[in-house]
Amino acid sequence: MIDLSSSRSSSTPLYIQIAKSIRQHIKDGQIAKGDAIPSERELCHLTGASRVTIRKAVDQLIDEGLLLRKQGSGTFVSERIEMPATYLGGFTEDMRARGEAPGSVWLARSYANPTRAEAAELKVPMSSAVVRLGRVRLSQGEPLAIEQAVVAKPLLPPLEEIGDSLYAALETRGNRPQQGRQKVRASIVSPTEAGLLSIPEKSAVLRIERVTWLEDGSVIEFTRSVYRGDRYQFVTNIR
Repeated sequence: MIDLSSSRSSSTPLYIQIAKSIRQHIKDGQIAKGDAIPSERELCHLTGASRVTIRKAVDQLIDEGLLLRKQGSGTFVSERIEMPATYLGGFTEDMRARGEAPGSVWLARSYANPTRAEAAELKVPMSSAVVRLGRVRLSQGEPLAIEQAVVAKPLLPPLEEIGDSLYAALETRGNRPQQGRQKVRASIVSPTEAGLLSIPEKSAVLRIERVTWLEDGSVIEFTRSVYRGDRYQFVTNIR
């Protein structure tokens, strides 16, 4: 798989050469997205490098988001999900459109009063009732995101009728969002978030704040999400 015979005399550190070779094999399609790369032991045998050097090369590719280490399973070529930055839709319908099975682990599903910041975003009094929906979003059983949504109570059916899709629940009352504003920023995962997402502590994540509204300007939802940086990238067409 990896031939370093022509670069042994190079001044470039060996781990960088190995990382470059693995990167090229992935680019050329010799290792497909979702496939496992050889184990550290196999890479040591193929390259003649030490385990420390191999680990350093692999860690560099993990930091780049090209590889993904799954505890107890090995290291795999990352299958990043490209999400158009202008896409206004729900997680459930997006996963289904990709041919994957969406799911949720509920963290919270309750009525409450909004915080000052939530009331300002939703344009409702702090004394009003809102629905809090906290979920870990799954695809094929793999945790991809944590979502915390706040919606004014009158816009949704009763709690027991709210399933995995928030937008489907809103649509039953004729409140499907038509426009929105979304902010995305890079961040480091917190220890609690790392546990919920089954990723290492200090991993990179994308923090997203979304406010959506109807055509008449009525605000529908205020959602804060944490998406795995190793699995998601947002893309925008420019001209």
